[in-house]
Amino acid sequence: MKNFALIGAAGYIAPRHLRAIKDTNNNLVAALDKFDSVGVMDSYFPKADFFVEFERFDRYIEKIKRQQGVQLDYVSICTPNYLHDSHIRMALRRGADAICEKPLVLNPWNLEALQAIEKESENKVNTILQLRLHPSIIALKKKVDSESKKGKYDVDLTYIASRGNWYDVSWKGDESKSGGIATNIGIHFYDMLSWVFGEVQENIVHLREKDKSAGYLEFEKARVRWFLSIDENSLPIEVKEKQQRTYRSITVDGDEIEFSGGFTELHTESYKGILKGRGFGLVDAKSSIEIVHGIRNAELVNFGEKHYFVR
Repeated sequence: MKNFALIGAAGYIAPRHLRAIKDTNNNLVAALDKFDSVGVMDSYFPKADFFVEFERFDRYIEKIKRQQGVQLDYVSICTPNYLHDSHIRMALRRGADAICEKPLVLNPWNLEALQAIEKESENKVNTILQLRLHPSIIALKKKVDSESKKGKYDVDLTYIASRGNWYDVSWKGDESKSGGIATNIGIHFYDMLSWVFGEVQENIVHLREKDKSAGYLEFEKARVRWFLSIDENSLPIEVKEKQQRTYRSITVDGDEIEFSGGFTELHTESYKGILKGRGFGLVDAKSSIEIVHGIRNAELVNFGEKHYFVR
């Protein structure tokens, strides 16, 4: 049984981490969040200590190590994107491995700094790249790896996750904290694309607004037209008629890849791999972080292959 701490216990994604810790038969020692709406912990670890101030949380971790011999093995990080870097560093300083939600960091150079600290600490930084564990995506990668296709695959990626007015008020609406739309809701797709289709060769951005973004990515084995949005007005008519607020589609050479189900279980699968030493680390996260950094800083252009929602 390994000892865990959780930073960001009141967030949307925290219950998946709580469940993963419990389902892998491990122990949550302490949790931290500046918000105290964390009753969900009762369903998983009601005896875990909880803190709303980082200083008291940090002191407690030190105290139980010195007085009770309780050493943290892992720190799970579910905080806002811009805090990930700092909280990963805290985990490594405490002699624990980090398990951090994506994106690990907002900028490629932050990865380089973490690599140096990881090496000094002899602990490991893990990230959650759950699409790499999805059966449909694994099947797609096996197909791409085994085929000797002439030319490149044509891929269309569309992801619309409608969000209310709260989004702009929260940290997610602040690009300096979230990294913007492409980073906040798209980074796991970019990781999946680079994992399946190889190195990025071209990164063109056609649209970049606060609530939507679109562009073209060329990989070694694929040409990808992508569109991301949190604006419900972007939803196709047939989706609106069903009163659905989310639309997710990936087509490869015109064939739809079905991957809508099974997401909630993939965090537990991620933890199982991490606990066996097979987690995804800093090197694995590099490509997607470089992609979103490029999207965030690229000059908008009006040429090249555009997603059909933009056309």
